[in-house]
Amino acid sequence: MKKKIVRIKDIAERAQTSKGTVDRVLHNRGRVADDVRERILAIIKELNYEPNLIAQSLKSQRAFNLAALIPDPNLDSYWEAPHNGLEKAEKELRQYGVHITKFIFNSHSDTSFIAKAREVGREHPDGLLIAPIFYKEALPFFKEWADMGIPYVLFNTQIEHVNPLCYIGQDSYRSGSLAAKILRFGLHSPGTVLVAHVNEDISNSAHLMTKEEGFRDYFKGEQLEDTFKVVSKEINFAGEEGLDKQLDELRKQYPDLGAVYVTNSKAFEVAAYLEKNALKDIKLVGYDLIGPNQQYLNKGIIDFLINQNPLGQGYWGIHQLANHLIFKKEIPAIKFLPLDIITKENLDYYLDPQ
Repeated sequence: MKKKIVRIKDIAERAQTSKGTVDRVLHNRGRVADDVRERILAIIKELNYEPNLIAQSLKSQRAFNLAALIPDPNLDSYWEAPHNGLEKAEKELRQYGVHITKFIFNSHSDTSFIAKAREVGREHPDGLLIAPIFYKEALPFFKEWADMGIPYVLFNTQIEHVNPLCYIGQDSYRSGSLAAKILRFGLHSPGTVLVAHVNEDISNSAHLMTKEEGFRDYFKGEQLEDTFKVVSKEINFAGEEGLDKQLDELRKQYPDLGAVYVTNSKAFEVAAYLEKNALKDIKLVGYDLIGPNQQYLNKGIIDFLINQNPLGQGYWGIHQLANHLIFKKEIPAIKFLPLDIITKENLDYYLDPQ
């Protein structure tokens, strides 16, 4: 049966009072006699009244100026998807007065991040979506934005001991554990497993440290520490030769290297090295469906990719701000997105731009 929409008029007639009185009770403003208030609240509960938040937002005609503090996709293609996600959300929410200003920073420059974060404060937006990839530099801004009353949503990187409206993204610890389990299935003899942080400042990347922790804990929990030696390495390079030299040295140091876990979207860099050196026995797991990763996945050089759904992170981040600011909904503190395991066999199903 079709559910009947309950109106304020229906509640007023049932309570034998005016619509204005019901409105004051709903919004907790103005004086209402206690017995009348109790009667109205009982009827609201009985009728399961749900306010038409969409109609209210359209009626208010208010503009909501949101900010997105996000890395430059021209410097790292991973960030194209979050950009597309927040733009998709903006189109859907434009009718409710939502406008988004992007503050784009260099993902390899902490000074660029700081400069753009200061611009955000000067603009004083109604809400903020931020990828806090510079952990140390972001911390003082969280307090500043909180003092200014700016609700902010974190995506991509979850940070403890701060108070965002919401975090959107994957559970980094479980993500690392999943990567370890996937690799374990491909390792048939004892050897070394490399955790590779490619072109990252690991000391300032909280989510990558958490991934590595989950990865290592899987081998500990399965009592495989004596069978597989887990080592980690920051591979920072300028050009192809730098990467090749570092990986050559690692193979000399660990001749029994059997698998590599790349903690970010740069698995294709390691895959190119494996292909060039015809290293078919080293298993490789990484993240994200950027073009070069897809190519090496289809070639079978990357064995698995874990999809972090960056488009969904940008999309849902904006929608959570809108739910809070416009529709007055209660927002969960964490919105974890699924851990999708991608192979060349199911890759096509994940390439729908929507």
